[in-house]
Amino acid sequence: QVQLMESGGGLVQPGGSLRLSCAASGKSYKINTMGWYRQAPGKERQLVAWITSGGSTNYADSVKGRFTISRDNAKNTVFLQMNSLKPEDTAVYYCNPNAVDVRSTLTHSFWGQGTQVTVSS
Repeated sequence: QVQLMESGGGLVQPGGSLRLSCAASGKSYKINTMGWYRQAPGKERQLVAWITSGGSTNYADSVKGRFTISRDNAKNTVFLQMNSLKPEDTAVYYCNPNAVDVRSTLTHSFWGQGTQVTVSS
């Protein structure tokens, strides 16, 4: 199994910033793409951004230009810098790394416990 430790959520005013982090650890697993998803009350979980081990990134249109995803491969940690936050960014944010089990070569998807981000004045 891959253990995930998320941090960085909280309450922020519109226009403010937050930085989320997610550290992944697990013997026998090689971490590949790491992503962030979010789920607002009454809505489906949606992709926010992902980043490959080589540094290629992809963003949801709603966060382009405001959010930046990055990672530290040596520490298997992914970050999400969120700037110019809006009330509609309020959601539980989930870390989602994909990891290869080096014993079986199968790829598995793991989910963090989620961290609440609330944007409100």
